[in-house]
Amino acid sequence: VQLVESGGGLVQSGGSLRLSCVVSGFDFDEYAIAWFRQIPGQDQVGVAVSSKRDRASYYSDSVKDRFTISSDRSRRTVYLQMDSLKPEDTATYFCAVAKLSHVRITPTTWYQPWDYDYWGPGTQVTVSP
Repeated sequence: VQLVESGGGLVQSGGSLRLSCVVSGFDFDEYAIAWFRQIPGQDQVGVAVSSKRDRASYYSDSVKDRFTISSDRSRRTVYLQMDSLKPEDTATYFCAVAKLSHVRITPTTWYQPWDYDYWGPGTQVTVSP
């Protein structure tokens, strides 16, 4: 299993970015795919998750109505469209996958990083004031 993020960069407050995560080595239907973010010295925080099997997507309250998670199965790519960016969105963003055979993606558990089996190396997003 391999995940590689791209699309990070520097953007002004109010701007947009689209992150991509190219995945390989597993079946989309068997995994939930999530985006997390991390600030140095702090824990990883769940941003959004999508589970095709459960036909569900969840978002953290801090990004709801601004970020959208989507996927293109033919390209084996998961996206995170980030609009109306704020300086507090500055972080390293990671995509991660959780095998659905041993975890349930629910509104109250999807953001637990210990449930995710594989992670990408991350991409930096910096939002200037």
